[in-house]
Amino acid sequence: MEGLPPADRDEVCFAGRSNVGKSSLINALTGRKALARTSGTPGRTQEINFFAAADSHYLVDLPGYGYARAPRPAVNRWQRLMKAYLGGRPSLRRAFVLIDIRHGIKPVDEEILALLDRAAVPFQCVLTKADKVAPGAREKVLGGLRRALAAHPAAYPEIVVTSAARGSGIAELRAIVATL
Repeated sequence: MEGLPPADRDEVCFAGRSNVGKSSLINALTGRKALARTSGTPGRTQEINFFAAADSHYLVDLPGYGYARAPRPAVNRWQRLMKAYLGGRPSLRRAFVLIDIRHGIKPVDEEILALLDRAAVPFQCVLTKADKVAPGAREKVLGGLRRALAAHPAAYPEIVVTSAARGSGIAELRAIVATL
């Protein structure tokens, strides 16, 4: 944590399982294709990456949690760092928890939501990869996620459905970030 930039401006972070699309979403939000490095290999992001936005705030790309194609000691180290960041960064205004719409909420996501509740960090869920499912499947996942969020006091009830590939939901998410 001591290696992070000073907590001198507001931050919003993007958390989620490995390969959920955190870096792709940051690229879509900023309109820059290669700002955050993306990969099809789970566990590519292994550090906390800060991107300055208009000198007023940071967009923060966190390492993924859950499965990663990397040595276990490295995975344990970056997951400890990610959890320390989520539980103790005073300038963190909102955590966006990304969930792959094809898989829905998993127990490892619930662990992160509980951590955010304990740390009193407001969070909002973002469903990613919406272009990869049929509308009926989308509604089923949305229903399950709404039920899960009802148990979390730090959760914003609004769920943003996005596709970085098609650009859907990006303007809505960008507007939310701008209000913070």
